[in-house]
Amino acid sequence: MDNATITAAVKKFDSPLYVYDSSKIKNNYKQFTEAFKVENLKVHYACKALNNLTILKLFKSMGSGLDCVSIQEVEVGLAAEFTPEDILFTPNNISIEEYEEAIKLGVKINVDNLTTLEYFGMNHPTLPIYIRVNPHLMAGGNQKISVGHIDSKFGISIHQIPHVERISKKFNMNVMGVHVHTGSDILDPEIFIKAAELVFSVVEKFDSVTHIDFGSGFKVAYKEGDLHTDIASFGKKFSQSFNEFCKRQNKTYTLEFEPGKYMVSNAGYFVAKTNLVKQTTSCTFIGLDTGFNHFIRPMFYNAHHEIENISNPKGDKKVYNVVGYVCETDSFALDRIIPEVRKGDLLMFRNAGAYCATMASNYNSRPRPAEVLIHDGKPHLIRRRETLEDILATQVEAEIEL
Repeated sequence: MDNATITAAVKKFDSPLYVYDSSKIKNNYKQFTEAFKVENLKVHYACKALNNLTILKLFKSMGSGLDCVSIQEVEVGLAAEFTPEDILFTPNNISIEEYEEAIKLGVKINVDNLTTLEYFGMNHPTLPIYIRVNPHLMAGGNQKISVGHIDSKFGISIHQIPHVERISKKFNMNVMGVHVHTGSDILDPEIFIKAAELVFSVVEKFDSVTHIDFGSGFKVAYKEGDLHTDIASFGKKFSQSFNEFCKRQNKTYTLEFEPGKYMVSNAGYFVAKTNLVKQTTSCTFIGLDTGFNHFIRPMFYNAHHEIENISNPKGDKKVYNVVGYVCETDSFALDRIIPEVRKGDLLMFRNAGAYCATMASNYNSRPRPAEVLIHDGKPHLIRRRETLEDILATQVEAEIEL
């Protein structure tokens, strides 16, 4: 993905613009699946990372399943022609009505609390389900993306497994899978090994279990020299642990993962145009034609994204504060060294494939950007740019006297 390709896409589809590289997504999927040497492996792509229909169809073409966290994501997955059997529904704090809709659609269901488990036991005892376990392990890049610690809202506490056993035995339930997810941006593979030991102790209690799901959370590199999960090394080590457990149990289990960020982060780019360069008494601001309404990770997670001036890549390097046009404190980067930026220059943010377009909003009544997929070297529009008419389409004028 060179600067000329991205510049041509912006020229054709305007800015700001999300651009994705299908070849990188394919390569990430291939590297991941080849890293694990087990008899049965199933990947469910976590579509909350990037849920564009064309992207989902790309994953389906590679043999991936889908991990969904809302009934709407399930419906999008079905629209992308995934079969219900290839969709794992892993919600949190949803209504019984939403679970019932998922049952009607025929997808696999992951249960993460005792109340819902009892409901399934009383109303759908023969339905195959997964149990999401909270292992009480602190893991992840920061508190906001650590979801397996003792105070997390996700999953059934590892200490409540006796309750799970009691409920499942009382109703003769079909627990087909055990699931765990500890967080995102996990660098230490030992976290997965520790979680595996806990999960294996749970699996041993249920003869009906055939699938063991370890979620995801693998760390990707956000800048040159950044630490990241070596998936080949991790896969080799984890496969050994998993295969040893299967041998001890004298049973073949399906190993499952739900990578999202790993699959699409480095395959995405976000491009914005420079509206102005503003010198103050203390710094130089670059003001872009976008804001955290389109690209929220730096403000929400304090995330680092490499920024390149693709219009002037060989310019003299200067120090800038890169900000947006939202009427809030709206910073993408502070004291960032970038080749000289001029009005009209295009700045490109790397690692914009995961949790960027899917978290965009209409704040300040700004339409959301278009999305483009570069496939076989050619740009293809996969989501048109929103218009003001789109924003107003769901609003209804009340028939009242004002």
